[in-house]
Amino acid sequence: MKCTISQDITAGVDLIRAGELVAFATETVYGLGANALDSEAVARIFEVKQRPHFDPLIVHISNVNQLDQLTLGLSKQAEKLAEQFWPGPLTLVVPKTEVVPDLVTSGLGSVAIRIPAHPIARQLLEATKLPIAAPSANKFGCLSPTLAQHVEEQLGNEIKLILDGGPCSVGVESTVIQCIDEIPVLLRPGGISLEEIEACIGRVRIAKIEDHAEVKSPESPGMLPKHYAPRARLVIADKLDQLPAKGVNGLLSLYPLEETFLKGSQFSAQEILSPAGDLRVAAAKLFTALRNLDSAGVENIVALRMPEKGLGRTINNRLDRAAES
Repeated sequence: MKCTISQDITAGVDLIRAGELVAFATETVYGLGANALDSEAVARIFEVKQRPHFDPLIVHISNVNQLDQLTLGLSKQAEKLAEQFWPGPLTLVVPKTEVVPDLVTSGLGSVAIRIPAHPIARQLLEATKLPIAAPSANKFGCLSPTLAQHVEEQLGNEIKLILDGGPCSVGVESTVIQCIDEIPVLLRPGGISLEEIEACIGRVRIAKIEDHAEVKSPESPGMLPKHYAPRARLVIADKLDQLPAKGVNGLLSLYPLEETFLKGSQFSAQEILSPAGDLRVAAAKLFTALRNLDSAGVENIVALRMPEKGLGRTINNRLDRAAES
């Protein structure tokens, strides 16, 4: 199968309506999309990604008017979050209607929904007039794609079209909030920070990775302990004195390290996420930086932990999952 990279929305619409898969740009990462109401098309997503069927998918919609078809209703907290952050990198987990296939939700009584902000995604959704189920456009467990070329490298032989929207501006997946119980639950940190969420609706409960170490039916995408992994072994260090002295290593850090330290180290490659310490810039560069270190042929990638605030919390979450063994 020959894959085309273009901005041909009409071609994307025709493929989605015909039950085919289309990869497309969002502000978070590139998604692998299918008609969310077509179980056979959704099954193809799991097949192409080699994704376990117990891991639910996010459904993307173009506007809030589509919610009535997919969900039994939004809580007051969910309504506030939708009003504040949609379109954008926020996913709400809410009670679903019977219209949503069980394959999309892995048999759960809830569905994960978001309205993306990227113009390519919005044009595709508005033109198809369909909800589109779309996890990240990569093989399951691997680094998420933030460029069309990343998708082509992994899935180019298995899909017909990638809608190219350039580099993803957010660069990490959406924040996922479960709004079913009285106190909302942060299931996955993402492009909207915990501080922003709590400023909107007050305290939320935070789901921990260790709570899901044996999970067989996660409540949202991105909750499995091992995820977002490069080929090289990833080691997380809190301090410089914890860095290894042996092996062929790559270094991932927020700031540049002193040249005197690097000269005496075993690092053959390094990626700096933001010399100015901007955590939003760092998040946008994270997956590309990990890909660059992987491509440098290192045995280990040593990542210095980010400040546990704002999108630093999101970056640390992705690093923890990538390093889980």
